[in-house]
Amino acid sequence: MTLRLYVPIDAAALAVGAEEVASALHAAAARHNVAVNIVRNGSRGLYWLEPMVEVETTVGRVAYGPVAPSDIDELLTAILADGAHALRLGPTEDIPWLKRQTRLTFARCGIVDPRSIEDYRAHGGCKGLERALSLGAEAIVEEVVQSGLRGRGGAGFPTGIKWRTVAQTRATQKYIVCNADEGDSGTFADRMIMEGDPFVLIEGMAIAGIATGATKGYVYIRSEYPHAVAAMEAAITAARRGGLLGNYVAGSSFAFDMEVRVGAGAYVCGEETSLLDSLEGKRGQVRAKPPLPAHKGLFGRPTVINNVLSFASAPIIMDKGAAFYRDFGMGRSRGTMPIQLAGNVKHGGLYETAFGITLGELVDDIGGGTRSGRQVRAVQVGGPLGAYFPRALFDTPFDYEAFAARDGLIGHGGIVIFDDTVDMAKQARFAMEFCAIESCGKCTPCRIGAARGVEVVDRIIKDDHRAANIEVLEDLCNTMKFGSLCALGGFTPYPVMSALNHFPEDFGAQPRLQAAE
Repeated sequence: MTLRLYVPIDAAALAVGAEEVASALHAAAARHNVAVNIVRNGSRGLYWLEPMVEVETTVGRVAYGPVAPSDIDELLTAILADGAHALRLGPTEDIPWLKRQTRLTFARCGIVDPRSIEDYRAHGGCKGLERALSLGAEAIVEEVVQSGLRGRGGAGFPTGIKWRTVAQTRATQKYIVCNADEGDSGTFADRMIMEGDPFVLIEGMAIAGIATGATKGYVYIRSEYPHAVAAMEAAITAARRGGLLGNYVAGSSFAFDMEVRVGAGAYVCGEETSLLDSLEGKRGQVRAKPPLPAHKGLFGRPTVINNVLSFASAPIIMDKGAAFYRDFGMGRSRGTMPIQLAGNVKHGGLYETAFGITLGELVDDIGGGTRSGRQVRAVQVGGPLGAYFPRALFDTPFDYEAFAARDGLIGHGGIVIFDDTVDMAKQARFAMEFCAIESCGKCTPCRIGAARGVEVVDRIIKDDHRAANIEVLEDLCNTMKFGSLCALGGFTPYPVMSALNHFPEDFGAQPRLQAAE
């Protein structure tokens, strides 16, 4: 009998020793004369338990973790006996942190072999594409519109409207572009999908191509993600062999192919028009809109640009139907959101759930509070340009409109947690400094405003005409928010002003507003 084991090949698991654990398992199996099949799966997203080893049993997979190479001999002996071991977590699907989730986008992540299209099909993959082909282009677009799916990359723009616009724009060539330039601090959902379930992204992009008449796709991945690049390139090759890509997608008359392009590490290339410039071989700079990319995008042709999670949601909507997807969530925020918990947090990782869960539940209940054991003082939601929320705002539902009503952003769903040792004035300074470094330089409010912002915050921290400089900082933020060409300069005021408004004592100022307002 061959023992089937699962060891993640996810970058985060590799960072804490997953490769060494896999090698130790092979060596121990040879010493014990045991036949093993070690599948290198994606991570389940429970990062405080990585490397997590799973064992296939007659009653399903059983998990152990976090496992170190020094544990392997003893662990393998236990697995071959009754399975009892100090690192035993029990049946993987019964781990409470995982069991409480609603996994739609990440339904297969950590379960399938990311290099095997056969494994993908065996776990329900390609069903969405098959139904899409039976529906036809117009019906596909309408299904996505009716699902309520919104862009998962930040702005939350309705995905179906983008697709409809490109579909209705006449052109001899159209493109599908996936923005996988996941640059926000505390985010890793895109990487997890690409490394753990890459075929769902390929399927989603193929569906978008059929819906809009696009025949070519690009996945733009940040250079800091070499494992994701390798996984996507291997999956695209396998998808061509398996008939998912090429001149006759899934045996149909539709043609669609795609390739990976690697960015050079510029944060601004996460903005869709800068990304297009980079894809075209130019320096990544923001384009003025209009024209919209849907009308004049890559190489001047109609282009759908969506985030990894948006495309990865399309196969679910096609397979289960718009109503199924729309039944999850609240208000105008439909479906599920893969939320990433990072920073000073006890249980860091990816937690997928329907919109509507409160920020407090995510931080205190699911995240378990801080890893340091100190009090949570602030959380930043939405990346380095997201607002800082104090505990008084922890009743905020995770919903686009609810966050906007309190001057916040959901962004890509990243939550970074800080304990009571954080200096919020320094965090505000970091936001301005980050913007100054990452600005493409095209517009004055961002290019000059951020540099001046660093200087103004420095004067406030030094108590150099503090009150007057706080007024200057407010005015500067207002100019950047409404005068910048893109979200880099336009969103930088969110972390700066939220830090100033909710934590004025760190700036040496008097309380400015009630945090619960």
